[in-house]
Amino acid sequence: MSEDGTAGRASATAGLSELDTGPGRLAGRLDTVELAAGTPDDEQPYAELGLKADEYARIKEILGRRPTTAELAMYSVMWSEHCSYKSSKVHLRQFGDLPPSDALLVGIGENAGVVDVGDGYAVTFKVESHNHPSYVEPYQGAATGVGGIVRDILTMGARPIAVMDSLRFGRADAPDTARVLPGVVAGVGGYGNCLGLPNIGGELLFDECYAGNPLVNALCVGVMKHEDVRLAKAEGAGNKVILFGARTGGDGIGGVSVLASETFDAEGPAKRPSVQVGDPFTEKLLIEACLEIFAADLVTGIQDLGGAGLSCATSELASAGTGGMHVDLDTVPLRDSTLTPAEILMSESQERMCAIVEPGKVDAFLAVCRKWDVLATVIGEVTDGDRLTVDWHGERIVDVPPRTVAHEGPVYERPMARPRDLDALQADDPARLARPQSGAELQAHWLAVVSSPDGADKTWVTEQYDRYVRGNTVLAQPDDAGVVRIDEESSRGIALSLDGNARYARLDPYTGAQLNLAEAYRNVAVSGARPLAVTNCLNFGSPEEPEVMWQFAESVRGLADACRELGLPVTGGNVSLYNQTGDVPINPTPVIGVLGVHEDVRTRVPTGWRTPGETVLLVGTTRPEFGGSAWAGVVHGHLGGMPPAVDLAAERALGDLLGALGREGLISSAHDLADGGLAQALAESALRHGVGARLALGDDAFTALFSESTARAVITTSDPGGVKTTARWAGVHVTELGTTGGDALTVDGVLELPLAELRSAWSATLPALFGRPEDAVGTVPAGTVPTS
Repeated sequence: MSEDGTAGRASATAGLSELDTGPGRLAGRLDTVELAAGTPDDEQPYAELGLKADEYARIKEILGRRPTTAELAMYSVMWSEHCSYKSSKVHLRQFGDLPPSDALLVGIGENAGVVDVGDGYAVTFKVESHNHPSYVEPYQGAATGVGGIVRDILTMGARPIAVMDSLRFGRADAPDTARVLPGVVAGVGGYGNCLGLPNIGGELLFDECYAGNPLVNALCVGVMKHEDVRLAKAEGAGNKVILFGARTGGDGIGGVSVLASETFDAEGPAKRPSVQVGDPFTEKLLIEACLEIFAADLVTGIQDLGGAGLSCATSELASAGTGGMHVDLDTVPLRDSTLTPAEILMSESQERMCAIVEPGKVDAFLAVCRKWDVLATVIGEVTDGDRLTVDWHGERIVDVPPRTVAHEGPVYERPMARPRDLDALQADDPARLARPQSGAELQAHWLAVVSSPDGADKTWVTEQYDRYVRGNTVLAQPDDAGVVRIDEESSRGIALSLDGNARYARLDPYTGAQLNLAEAYRNVAVSGARPLAVTNCLNFGSPEEPEVMWQFAESVRGLADACRELGLPVTGGNVSLYNQTGDVPINPTPVIGVLGVHEDVRTRVPTGWRTPGETVLLVGTTRPEFGGSAWAGVVHGHLGGMPPAVDLAAERALGDLLGALGREGLISSAHDLADGGLAQALAESALRHGVGARLALGDDAFTALFSESTARAVITTSDPGGVKTTARWAGVHVTELGTTGGDALTVDGVLELPLAELRSAWSATLPALFGRPEDAVGTVPAGTVPTS
């Protein structure tokens, strides 16, 4: 279960207050199942906890009585938008209908998907959101987002080996961006650095639509052998339920039903509990304890406590198993003795796990936990039958069918409507915009695009992340994909990319989702890897807005169709809704992660130019496509027209070509063309190692530089003939652009852009806006944390 919107106690709502003083404390009595059956008319604060009247009525129908306060707490968090996917489930089923993949070992429904990457290795990866908490408390919101996705990977039986992040904020020069961004970046880096996990790539983008609704999407990847895969299910009557990790506190109570499932109004979140607090050093110990427990085969099932806390872990484990479960809630170790039973069930305190252990293995399990200084407590057992029961000091406070809590929540087919402004937006063709008329104007536009906050150097961020800890990082930001070695003997490895262009999705959600997948696919392919599988994080506004639901449905349909054509399975992901302030939603932002496989990471292809005298080639076809382009947005403040055309067959052919060229050693660098087009790719390639180029771009240098046509990459080679021959075999068009060398990017007869001037513009933007990285609050510098 993901953690987008974990929240704290702090009297979050009137509803949570009433859980302390309402029916559960009637006449000083605990609200037991027996009492609930005898007091059917007692009022309960279901609306304050995010439940609709018909949902509350359904709970009473399921139970044959009103719920106890503890049961109400469980249903409220588990039936929240965040946990139940009640608005998105009907659309997400398209991912389950994709053709079967030989690579897919574990698909949608578990904590994370698992794929076969060869030589007996399995890789699990997933991306999730922690958006609203990161607005309320930037450092802890982002840090606990990393912690949560790492535990999801850990529960699959894998050692986490790397993280990535996709970050979006309001205008770069807005005061609230200055409040939120430094804390988020410090939180991502601080937690990951303390865990000793390299951060190998991601995104940092800005748009006014994210003011008040920043997006903090975190990805983690882990590796294991096939036989080590673990599942989240409780089986075997008499097996023990063990809670281990941190003590349960008052942070994160009701978070998934408070922050993750609530639209912000103009004043901020309507419900504002405090965000939970992470402790990466405890998580590091938890990781090592879990891996030793897995190696000794001491668990039959395991689940992390993320969104919805114990409510989620117990109900999901029981629901996925073959029997029931009983828990003695008063045995849960607390760090706040005043917590009520409902609060304990709703708490989202971090760094906690729940395991199912055979009685004969309990002592060995507890011994491993003691070795790693991890607190572990037997809190219950698996039972026969089909009930989840919870007692508090011997009195029954929960008696529910677990599937109704975890997997049979409400499912809505929300009304949908095409946005009323979409026709006018698409008709506003950027072809009408003024174009540069001279070499000097063309150079000014080039500098504007690459020095814009989206195009500028991201070193300000990556300096706060340790990209090479553990010693297996082969490529990392600013390369197009992160590449990590998973086997030192064979040099087998994986490549990962995380991409999303919300401008395209705003203009056409169906096409935009496909373009986002295509870019992530292309980024993996330019490293020389074979794309294998997909994860996604779908960030949208309120599902109660028909126009938002139409955007969501179109994006899912587009992504599913594109995965079908590219032959990629969707292994899982996350939906983050209610990213909206008042009636103003964010632009639809489907963030797509693609995993690829390297048979040998020694043949990987970097992005930068190192050697003078090599030939620069453009592979792929350029068309005059500027809808949603960086040039239109940066130079003219314009968003309109149609996004670039999707050609997935061309993407696949380009990927096959780049893989072949990399394996044959025919190319020395490759960089995909995406945001900013060839102008951005040339600048980044030249600035990486300070090697310029002399180029000929034809009669229309403007289109050559700023078009964002897809299925393209710029490559360098010392054997242009061999590349062209291979490209003809692959059916990919190749254009010779020029030769590397010198200290400028020179376009013959048009302009000469010195690299020193280019670097000065490109590298100054983020430091000018946000100061020095070392001044960010809570930063843990890269390379300062032991990784053993």
